[in-house]
Amino acid sequence: MPTGIKRALIGLMAALTCYCLIGFLILPGVAQRIINQQLVQYATVPARLERIEFNPFTLKLTLFNLHLGEEGQQQLGFERLFLDLEWSSLWRRELQIADLELVRLQTQVLFDKQGELNLSQLFNLPQSSEEQADEADAEPFALSIGRLQLIEGSLRFADQRPAEPIDFLLDSLNFELLNFATRADNSAAANLVATGPSGARVDWTGQFGLSPIASSGQLKISNLQLKDFWAYAQDALPLRLVEGRASFASDYRLDLGQGTELQLSDLSLQLSPFKLDSTDGQPLVRLEQLQISQSSLDLAKQQVVIGALSSQKLETWATRERDGELNWQKLLAGSKGEEPAAEPPEAAEDAEPAQAWQVLLQSAQLRDYQLHLSDRVPEQEVALEVGPLNLEVSDFDSRGTSPFGLKLDTGIGNRGSLQAQGQLQLTPLTGTLAIDSQDIDLRIAQAYLTPFVHLELRSGFLASQLKLELTEAEPLAFNLTGDVEVTQLHTLDTIKNRDFLKWQRLQLKGLDYRHSQQLQMASIDLTQPYARFIINPDLTTNINDLLVDKSATSADDAAAGTSSQEAPLAIRIGGININDGSANFSDLSLRPPFITAVQDLNGAVGTLDNHQQKPASVNIAGKVDRYAPVTIKGSLTPFDPLQSLDIATSFKQVELTTLSPYSGKFAGYRIQKGRMDLDLHYRIQQGQLNAENKVVLQQLQLGEQVDSPEAVDLPVRLAVALLKDSKGTISIELPVQGDLNNPQFDVMPIVWQTLRNLITRAVQAPFKFLAGLVDGDQVDLSQVLFTPGSSELDPQARSNLDTLAKALNERPVLRLEIEGQSSAQADGPLLAEQWLQREYQETLYRMMQRRGDKVPADAAQLEVSEEDKSALLEGIYRSRLKQQPPEEWKELDDAQRLQNMHDAVIASRADSTALLRALSRERANSIKDYLVDQTGLDASRAYLLDTSTSETAANGQVPTALHLGSE
Repeated sequence: MPTGIKRALIGLMAALTCYCLIGFLILPGVAQRIINQQLVQYATVPARLERIEFNPFTLKLTLFNLHLGEEGQQQLGFERLFLDLEWSSLWRRELQIADLELVRLQTQVLFDKQGELNLSQLFNLPQSSEEQADEADAEPFALSIGRLQLIEGSLRFADQRPAEPIDFLLDSLNFELLNFATRADNSAAANLVATGPSGARVDWTGQFGLSPIASSGQLKISNLQLKDFWAYAQDALPLRLVEGRASFASDYRLDLGQGTELQLSDLSLQLSPFKLDSTDGQPLVRLEQLQISQSSLDLAKQQVVIGALSSQKLETWATRERDGELNWQKLLAGSKGEEPAAEPPEAAEDAEPAQAWQVLLQSAQLRDYQLHLSDRVPEQEVALEVGPLNLEVSDFDSRGTSPFGLKLDTGIGNRGSLQAQGQLQLTPLTGTLAIDSQDIDLRIAQAYLTPFVHLELRSGFLASQLKLELTEAEPLAFNLTGDVEVTQLHTLDTIKNRDFLKWQRLQLKGLDYRHSQQLQMASIDLTQPYARFIINPDLTTNINDLLVDKSATSADDAAAGTSSQEAPLAIRIGGININDGSANFSDLSLRPPFITAVQDLNGAVGTLDNHQQKPASVNIAGKVDRYAPVTIKGSLTPFDPLQSLDIATSFKQVELTTLSPYSGKFAGYRIQKGRMDLDLHYRIQQGQLNAENKVVLQQLQLGEQVDSPEAVDLPVRLAVALLKDSKGTISIELPVQGDLNNPQFDVMPIVWQTLRNLITRAVQAPFKFLAGLVDGDQVDLSQVLFTPGSSELDPQARSNLDTLAKALNERPVLRLEIEGQSSAQADGPLLAEQWLQREYQETLYRMMQRRGDKVPADAAQLEVSEEDKSALLEGIYRSRLKQQPPEEWKELDDAQRLQNMHDAVIASRADSTALLRALSRERANSIKDYLVDQTGLDASRAYLLDTSTSETAANGQVPTALHLGSE
């Protein structure tokens, strides 16, 4: 081999050996030394790089084990960094990396309480010159990477700024980037997979580019534990997150070339479950599941489209506190109040107002919601359970310029329900809703009534089928049409603890209400209505007694009257129908008090219209004390009776003994016996009265004299005897005429003066006297014997009454007088026992009403078990005897103690005058009912006298006396 070639080969081998020595050994060692020196010089924490490997032939560089931070508290580092450099980087003036692998990158991102980031404090770097900064800003560094891969990285994030610090770890962080270049227009493909705390996972696949900065792809976050991030929200919302997991997925497109453009499509969100409490541990929200799908977001358009929203089993608690604010308002307001008020920036004069975000909700379905509502403003807290609530919303636009569909179905209270379906529009506020309700318990209104009236709403249920048309919000304008029904209404006067107003059913049919304009009803149907009206000794009424603040109420009424005069509401009622009504009337200004009852009240009132002023027909019939029929027929203009009135009222066979208090006050005598027929016919035309009053008194017999300062100064007994005809009948006609528009004209003084004149003339005229007594040759029928405590007729009594009825039917002129009697000694204890049984029923009836249970129409229909009686007895003892059971009874066994209380209650009622008088009346009624119903005796021939007491017969039975009379 030539010497030159040998030398060339030796030189080449020497150069190759030096190149290998420098590339494999010297350069990595020098580079590692320089890097560690620089780390020592500029790093603020212990830092070192353990090893560098470099292949000078393939340009593959590997860095091993970079550590920044204290031992065990490494803030930044990796296990291995591999770079595969391209030889073309030497002549293309661009750093080209074919492959870059970063294995087990460990990073800690830490914010302290002052907001300082740990990574920004790892190095103390010298400040760059302005020229270098300008040059760096001119054009990005030329770099291209064929493949970048992060393998099994981890990221710890901690933030000490929130009240509850945040600290979580993202591990198994894997990232891959393909074909990345800083100066290329094409985008790099990327893929990211990471698992987070509590099982969360992040998946990202997409494209990424720098010229301009843009990205698109798919992002999915699964099983995210909200509690790990709730500290950020808790600073703004003083609420405690008990549990919450969320999942999110969406396609996206981000472009920062011209502004910020972000679009999310095919977005889905799932929240399940979710639980929120207040800071003091009170539950606020419980949500089983919330799902959002088929949704999108456009940042440039400021638009969110929710394609489908579904939610199941939300449970929430809302309370109106004593100051009138909701608990949610206080929670949110409290969080805002803690933040310092920021001064509003001065806006430029020509600045346009910020555009509001638009939210489009295509379909939403809420299922099985439960709302726990409380109102603490009333003195007695009101609680209402709403649910299960189901709500559907469709085509909702937050700008409110188009209608959206609404469908609601929910329970109200224990058994009530409410359904609403229709369309609403927010701008302007308009819409149509069909509203149906069933069995809504009206007792929830009790707490709101109590401050104004002494009235207890014992029961009442509301049902409706309504259609609401909202036409305008300001001023408010809406139409409400449909039917309303209130059933089982029962109100109690809490002052006297007695019934005030009740009915079995009230139906408002054909309701048509136009706000502030008109109120129309096709008809009002009342089934089994009842009312109690009382005149007090001072001539006030029980209605006035019920008002808590009468002066304020009067002022309110006056204000309402003024308002109604300014804008009267057009009222039209097609008719009022009354079925099986009743009423109680008491006049306590009389001595003794006057008390009567009206039963079997049936009839109708015609059309009532305050604009047309057409007469309304009236046709009502009833009975006073069962046997006295009453009819009211005619017509009147209801809102202006002085314009037109034609009413005929007829009372037939009214027992005059019930009017005894009035006769004592005005005539000076009680009534011992008698019946009355009263026919009143009042006609008014344009204020002109033409009245005809006809009174027929049958078998009037005066009783004892009463000292009354208002009694007429006339010989009343003589007048009665003189006015009777041969049949014992007094017939009086009292016509009255006058001008009702004249304030000096008063009807009653004229009636009384006409009657006074008539009596005066009767006293001055001759008189007739006719009395006849018939005595038959029969067994002694002067009394009917009753078993103590009972008003039932035994076979012997029925046989005697059959014989008596036969005699009366053969002698039409005879009249039977029945004097109901009772014995305190024989009847008292048994009546007390019967009273106690009724008290059991009434007490249980009230308890069932308070619980909202379905109850029969009458407490007497309840069956009370012996167990319930034992439970109720002590309460009855305390309330009725107004005392506690004696202390020594506590030592007795339960049976003996109950027996003692039972005996004490019976003893307290055994001498009750009211019970004895009621039994006397029942015995008299039993006799009359038997004679009328079983023997066919004309009811007009049997009179009920005032009750009395009697002694027991030899066989222990109690007699009721019978008297015979004739016309």
